[in-house]
Amino acid sequence: MRQGSHVTEQSKHAALCVEEAEEMVETLRAALAGAGIVLPSLGLDPGSIARSAPCPLVELGRCPVDMAARLAAVVLAGTDDRSATP
Repeated sequence: MRQGSHVTEQSKHAALCVEEAEEMVETLRAALAGAGIVLPSLGLDPGSIARSAPCPLVELGRCPVDMAARLAAVVLAGTDDRSATP
């Protein structure tokens, strides 16, 4: 395999990883919104996608205390639902 084609394949893979991560952020944003939760800083961590071989990280960011309480309640409710399932 030539060096140039390897770089192109890496670039395509990196772009696909970032695209998938962006889609997941939007999926998470919609799921949270459905539960009445808004994380204003939700997005991709810029440092994780700025590298030559990006490995995207989702930045949940900061939110007001009441929003953190709502998020905790939703997560805990989901945990209770799963523990009740046989």
